[in-house]
Amino acid sequence: MASEKSSNMKTWALFAFWTIVTLGMLVTVPQWFWLALPFMLTYLVQAMGVM
Repeated sequence: MASEKSSNMKTWALFAFWTIVTLGMLVTVPQWFWLALPFMLTYLVQAMGVM
């Protein structure tokens, strides 16, 4: 149980990181922000426990 909670926190942290990267790219280089979307959405789905 402890390792599962640690893994889930790591996944949420990675989602937060990729969200910040995506938003940063949206502000600085809007034509390329979509490159970070798959990573952000994959970690969101994993953190929610759907995948």
